[in-house]
Amino acid sequence: MVGFVIGCVVAAVLVVAGTNLATIITTKDDIVSVDVAAAFQADAVVVLGASVFADGTPSSILQDRLDDGIALYQAGAAPKIIVSGDNGTVSYNEVKAMKDYAIAQGVPSEDIFCDHAGFSTYESMYRAKNVFGVRRIIVATQTYHLYRALYSAQGLGLEAVGVPSDYREYSKQSQYDLREIPARTKDFFKTLLKAPSTFVGEPISLNQSGDVTN
Repeated sequence: MVGFVIGCVVAAVLVVAGTNLATIITTKDDIVSVDVAAAFQADAVVVLGASVFADGTPSSILQDRLDDGIALYQAGAAPKIIVSGDNGTVSYNEVKAMKDYAIAQGVPSEDIFCDHAGFSTYESMYRAKNVFGVRRIIVATQTYHLYRALYSAQGLGLEAVGVPSDYREYSKQSQYDLREIPARTKDFFKTLLKAPSTFVGEPISLNQSGDVTN
């Protein structure tokens, strides 16, 4: 019995280690600079959500992702921005805070599309392809998070590169790093199975004003 338990533990560790290694190794070369991404000619920059304060302003980690996405847009890397985050309740709306911030930095409202059902990294990538109809994307988030986002995007059939938004140190970085380990394993298998997102809905064309998604 003890031997069986030990065997299960060892197998689990190997699965987690193997999926994390595969995720990182297969995507690390697709993490690039703004200048390189600008020549990628993407359909959209996808900015991944993170926590928002009670007053509706982005947290520092989210602000850095937004600054990254805005810099890419301003560099001509893509004509549209998709802000993808959690708007699962009326009282919590990451994407509105993200769009409001980008508009305040000079991005035209019509060029910003809101994905209100980007409840996870995998779901943001799934919806980018299956709802917004993109084929080439640039992902804006921190490096530790980019490996998983790019693995999901590419595994779902998207052409994707990522630009890191590591503009400062974060007080909870150790927690983020630890949480990312099982998250990579989870998304590895979701990508393998092409699991649908929680909500899919009707297609949304980027050939219109992003205000239709407000």
